[in-house]
Amino acid sequence: MDNAAKGAAAATAQERIPLLGMTLEQLRDVAAQEGLPRFTAQQIARWLYVQRVTDIDAMTNLGKAARARLKERYCVGREQPISAVRSADGTVKYLFDSHCGLDVEAVYIPDHDRATLCISSQAGCKMHCAFCMTGRQGFHGNLTAATIINQVLSVENSDRLTNIVFMGMGEPMDNLPAVLQAIEVLTAPWGLAWSPRRITVSSIGKLPELQTLLDQTQVHVAISLHSPRPAQRERLMPVEKAWPSRTVLDLLRGYDFAHQRRLSMEYIMWEGVNDTLEYADALARVLRGTDARVNLIRFHAIPGSDLRPCSRQRMEDFRDRLNQLGITATIRASRGEDIMAACGMLAGRNNSQNTDTEQ
Repeated sequence: MDNAAKGAAAATAQERIPLLGMTLEQLRDVAAQEGLPRFTAQQIARWLYVQRVTDIDAMTNLGKAARARLKERYCVGREQPISAVRSADGTVKYLFDSHCGLDVEAVYIPDHDRATLCISSQAGCKMHCAFCMTGRQGFHGNLTAATIINQVLSVENSDRLTNIVFMGMGEPMDNLPAVLQAIEVLTAPWGLAWSPRRITVSSIGKLPELQTLLDQTQVHVAISLHSPRPAQRERLMPVEKAWPSRTVLDLLRGYDFAHQRRLSMEYIMWEGVNDTLEYADALARVLRGTDARVNLIRFHAIPGSDLRPCSRQRMEDFRDRLNQLGITATIRASRGEDIMAACGMLAGRNNSQNTDTEQ
């Protein structure tokens, strides 16, 4: 095939609609539109999410004519990462085409018997948090359920994943329809059949979308708080003005997080900003009645920011004070900083040229 023919074939493939990320009901609509039996949807779902095929021709229990009809308008939608870079600590950062003008990153974090994948929900972000590289890229577009699920299925060792966290690029509540659809695919018996307890969704607290997530799923929730003082939080996170943390916490008090479902507060610590014991006391007060645990996160310095990480001793003292006050607090282990894969460092850039690349 010459270059022109290859280009035409690629263009045609891009115009096809991905089946990946579709729910069973959507696949039933596809079957109906193509004149196929209703049970075909269940077969396609199994091929997509259990057998994890990458081509419609691999769906061998569908007739040849049925596969031909499907291929006229649809494709599986699986795409390999553009690149992968490996940290000294075993963390791997993958770069994917978002089809939104800015590539997106997913981070694989192995840890003994756990393997967590941190996935993105948007290309860039609208929230403009002062400490986050993603927000500095601006907003380029929402990922589809297909591009979200593709991150899960297309990383190396995908079959070994034990946990998924929506903590990559973007604000999940700002792309809630696609996030909810992806969660359905991840947890449904016809999909990947994961327990929702293996999934955590992070948010700055965008309402009312957060309430919808809480009502329609049983996934764990992590709220990016970072300061117990509203005026200071607004300087760090402009979203405080639109969705005050006080209102978000009031909402969360109406849900049961005392049993299997977990609520976490993300708290990045900065030297001289929010790292004193007075802040720990204030944080304990605002979290009263929420059943929240606190994840203390070391700040990973980013270019152009005056914020600086506080000392390990400060973090340990802060943690101990919270525990004394009845708030379960832990210090999150920092992973992947050497490859710009740690919390707040994702920017959708291909930096594989100086590290191992995997295709």
